[in-house]
Amino acid sequence: MAKENTLSFIGLLACATMMAIASTAASAQGFSAVISPPRFEVTVQPGKTSRQIIEITHVANQRGNYRVYTNDWVIGPDGNAVFSDELAPNSCRPWVALERKELALAANGKIRFRFEVSPPADAAAAECRFAIMIEGLEQVVKTEGALSFPVSGRIGVIVYAAIGSARPQLSISSAGTGLSNNSAVPQLQVKNDGNATGRLGGFVVATDAQGKQIDLVPEALPILPAQTRVVPLVPNVPGVDNVTLQFPLTVKGNIEWGDQKTAIDLRYEKPATPPPSKEAAPASAPPAKAKNLVPAPAAK
Repeated sequence: MAKENTLSFIGLLACATMMAIASTAASAQGFSAVISPPRFEVTVQPGKTSRQIIEITHVANQRGNYRVYTNDWVIGPDGNAVFSDELAPNSCRPWVALERKELALAANGKIRFRFEVSPPADAAAAECRFAIMIEGLEQVVKTEGALSFPVSGRIGVIVYAAIGSARPQLSISSAGTGLSNNSAVPQLQVKNDGNATGRLGGFVVATDAQGKQIDLVPEALPILPAQTRVVPLVPNVPGVDNVTLQFPLTVKGNIEWGDQKTAIDLRYEKPATPPPSKEAAPASAPPAKAKNLVPAPAAK
């Protein structure tokens, strides 16, 4: 069981929204904040407080003004976060306290911004999810010509706070093949029957018909409670960005999540078919045949 007020940074994936301007000058002047970390995963006990810090750097040669507020969010059909100012049903945002609501940073200035999550003593074991939105106040940007226009932007820092004993409970099955960066890759279908978000980790070994082996890793996608999601297994070859896998493939190894492991032994017969156009959805291959799929002992 995780200790109270434990902070874990997993990867450097940002879940962000940007209202961008095509002009490079406008984009640089309209929103010039660098946020670290882009995501928090914390555990807090009912009746206690988890205090965290976001580092905000204003990377511009002029003063920057920002507004800070919370949002609820969901994962949309495209897998991206959709933010909402309105309180969602059972929202935990009333438990969140922000250090301040507006920031004024000097040119190239930096600030350590504090926030707290304080669930009530009777809070049930569940996951508190919200976003801290950092929004640049609208500025009028002038281009090299006579044109000027207002620009603004925002970034959502995602917070997952597991309350009490909230934990993910993932089950893994095959999901055929799909496309990742226009290359065919094996996929897993992951169902979360727990009450907190989970992510897959670890690595597996793919072996093709000629006996060539290559390491694969699951994409670090969040699987929310009660959600079923397809997770690609992508090649992990240091220094090589694009790897073409040769099918059929046998995939074996341990998939990890939290302190759990699941051993997989799957065969993927055919690669996914590339879509005929950008508008068409990718065609999927027949599902992989599971040779063996059993839980392994918990990690030490």
